[in-house]
Amino acid sequence: MLETLFFVIAALLIALAAWLAACDAAMSVVSRSDLARLSEQSPRRGEQLNRIGESLTVHIMSVTFARVLSETLAAILVTLAIDSLVGDWWWTLLLAGLVMVLSSFVLVGSSPRAVGRTRPEQLLRFSAPLIRTTRTILGPLAQLIMAAGEKVTPGHQRQHAFANESQLLSMVDEATSRDLIEEDERELIHSVFEFGETTVREVMIPRPDVVWIDGDVDADSALKVFLEHGLSRMPVVGESSDDILGILYLRDVVKSRVWRPEEHETAHHLARPAHWMPESKKADDALTELRVQQVHVAMVVDEYGSTAGLVTLEDLVEELVGEIEDEYDRAEEEIRLISHGVVEVSSRTDIEDLGEAFDLELDDEDVDTVGGLVQKLLGRMAEVGDVVRSDGLSFEVLRLDGKGRHVGRIRVEHEETR
Repeated sequence: MLETLFFVIAALLIALAAWLAACDAAMSVVSRSDLARLSEQSPRRGEQLNRIGESLTVHIMSVTFARVLSETLAAILVTLAIDSLVGDWWWTLLLAGLVMVLSSFVLVGSSPRAVGRTRPEQLLRFSAPLIRTTRTILGPLAQLIMAAGEKVTPGHQRQHAFANESQLLSMVDEATSRDLIEEDERELIHSVFEFGETTVREVMIPRPDVVWIDGDVDADSALKVFLEHGLSRMPVVGESSDDILGILYLRDVVKSRVWRPEEHETAHHLARPAHWMPESKKADDALTELRVQQVHVAMVVDEYGSTAGLVTLEDLVEELVGEIEDEYDRAEEEIRLISHGVVEVSSRTDIEDLGEAFDLELDDEDVDTVGGLVQKLLGRMAEVGDVVRSDGLSFEVLRLDGKGRHVGRIRVEHEETR
């Protein structure tokens, strides 16, 4: 009779442990904001859910301690009941151990936790009274255990769901492989984390690729330049590209021609003050700055104060969400395969990307792009037909852009294929 009672109580304790394990798993996948929202949706349990959210870690530790205590008491009762029935302590230990291992793994370990992770909100709404009661009874002891654990392993308590960004990104990759999130969503999440480490230099339009307009150009000619290049803003320069007079907006030129067609107005006269930022500035800070200042384009300067290029709001957003093509964008492959060992590239192609195409390690401390490398190797302004060699590759200038002032397209050939 006593053995039956022990088994019944042990079964109840195992059931309680399973319930607590599910609650533990549920609390591990929700945030305080989730609990606050859940409390608004559940008036009857709102106060209890709010209390859980206010001290989530303590509630988790209390539930964990109660689960371990339930399993331990169940193991003791099962051992006593089997010992009373069998009498041989070897068989008692073997059978009791087998029963508790199976029950702990199946009934407490895997199944309840899966339920807690997949239906956390429903479970917490239903289990809030149990969790609060456990916290009230075992809370002080759980806090004492937490304090001792903090002394042993400082800064490694359970409130830290992820030790670093790489763990979170690995979880995102795992979710993608299981088709829980789409590939483009995975790329967006990765972009958000990488965005904070990206500098303006990596995003900007480099100086050779910028379309400038002279300050003394009249409004009619400026309008033609805008239409020719499909732009809405252009830097206005004086004596050189380091002498930036301002930024000319297409709408200001259109207003000038529509409202004041008889007046002779120049690009310098219509230009607005330019906004400046260093090339070392982080991309996320640059995006915030442009948004706060309510400007769409900023001139970028290098460490010596010279003009390095310009960055637009669109460039920064594209770094986050990918290429945004409009009706003026010209789709042109950065690297186009011509034949075995021969490619045609844009001058803006990254040196490392070109190296990957040829299975080579290309690196240069002074320049980032293929066009910059060609210009450096030439040591003068490039001309169509110029050929330079470096790292076993031959570079031939095919096209010049920007009124012939900089390299546009380049043919690259691996010399071993000749």
